[in-house]
Amino acid sequence: MNIFKNAAIAAALLLSASLVHAQIPNWQNMDLQKDSVFGISVEKAYNELLKDKKSKPVVVAIIDSGIDTAHEDLKSVLWVNLKEKRGNGKDDDKNHYIDDINGWDFIGSAKGNVDYDNLELTRLVRAGKARFANPSADTNGLYQYKRLLDKYEDELDEAKKSLYGVSRFKGMLDTMVAKMNKENPTAADFQTFNTDNPVESQIKQIVSQQLLRYPDYKSFKENELDRAYDHFKEQVDYQLNLDYDNRAIVGDNYANPEEHYYGNNDVTGPDADHGTHVAGIIGAGRNNNLGINGVADNVLLMPVRAVPNGDERDKDVANALRYAVDNGAKVINMSFGKPYSPNKKVVDDAVKYAMSKDVLLVHAAGNDGQNTDSVANYPNRTYLGGGTAEAWIEVGASGPEDDESLPASFSNYGKTAVDVFAPGVSIYSSIPGSKYDYHDGTSMAAPVVTGLAALIRSYYPKLTAVQVKEIILKSVVKVEHSVTIGDENGQPKETYMEDLCRTGGVVNAYKALQLAATYK
Repeated sequence: MNIFKNAAIAAALLLSASLVHAQIPNWQNMDLQKDSVFGISVEKAYNELLKDKKSKPVVVAIIDSGIDTAHEDLKSVLWVNLKEKRGNGKDDDKNHYIDDINGWDFIGSAKGNVDYDNLELTRLVRAGKARFANPSADTNGLYQYKRLLDKYEDELDEAKKSLYGVSRFKGMLDTMVAKMNKENPTAADFQTFNTDNPVESQIKQIVSQQLLRYPDYKSFKENELDRAYDHFKEQVDYQLNLDYDNRAIVGDNYANPEEHYYGNNDVTGPDADHGTHVAGIIGAGRNNNLGINGVADNVLLMPVRAVPNGDERDKDVANALRYAVDNGAKVINMSFGKPYSPNKKVVDDAVKYAMSKDVLLVHAAGNDGQNTDSVANYPNRTYLGGGTAEAWIEVGASGPEDDESLPASFSNYGKTAVDVFAPGVSIYSSIPGSKYDYHDGTSMAAPVVTGLAALIRSYYPKLTAVQVKEIILKSVVKVEHSVTIGDENGQPKETYMEDLCRTGGVVNAYKALQLAATYK
């Protein structure tokens, strides 16, 4: 039996060659010519273009899982609502959000916070089951419901198989390590491990390769295997569980997508790992002898919590956008997405509102390795009924090497749907508890672009959101050589960056700031 015949297990445990790089802190800010990694030349821009230039603070909203507001490298760059008095239990600024000192949480209440939630697919199937349980019910929509049900059952089956596969992998690996009689074996230990078992031989090869990315075995096990196990267990227990629905904790009228005023002021929430990592990439304190350097040096980061461990809800996303806009955000980062959007109109209306207020939206393209020109991914720039959001940038993820592995194997792409690529592989940034770690994803690539947009708006505050987008897209480093992505069967396929995104390149801060200086 091939333990890796399941595609989801392979995706979780066998990071492709494009992900196996030496871990270099801050590589996203480095320069291709000077440092031999395909960063966006942020440090070069500061040293050569921005020295002695004045800037203005820019408010950047981060719609995400929450941010550790006590993090050593972030607490000095947090947005503060100066119109609100901390802790007095009153709505001092009359915006209907009590004590929103640093932002707002749309997935919580006085009773607590949402941590896990369903996938949108699960919610749609649950609603369909209730609707069509009565044999005499109106059959309009029944065919679509059955298609969703088939999709749901396939995904649940896949998640259960993957959970079993990861559990088996972990068990066999533990047995191998016990045979080595070493607590923290090295890549060399695995390479010299003798076995006639074909599955153990597979594991030996995989772990030897993966240990190149980590300082030791324990780090690898925690970051790859434990995370994979937790991921699939969360899918089975929460995200794909029709019996799990904890929306009641929020206390809103969920049936009313136009409702705005609910939630609490806990912008950290129960799991702020993702949002804290995103925040650090955008604007962690620069040159302060702590952790990392954010892309932008004069930002105020506004956490708006709307993304659980599961799929975000359209109503919460729309309200998060409106809150951010109303409280002065000029750039909004959205490192989340999903394949279904039952209340897309309410999100579209919020996006239109942001457009009317000169706000730039930056969205992660997603991590399914799919062509989003033909596969739905929400939220997106295209409105129901026609039209698009002009000040919207869709971001794919790239790696550090200027070769065929440049586009991250997991990254979504699209000649029309995706605008640019940006560093999103092995990105070192802040995590809760004043710690730091490496993460991969278009979730990391989007904040690189958000940071760049904030940097431009900070030093050139008269530029509009649409102009900033235009500058970022026009100033990419175009990639002329061929690159490799996975086809629909997961096999390597040769293509070109111009077929993966509108611009055919990777964003570049140095070139963008040079171009910005020419705008009047």
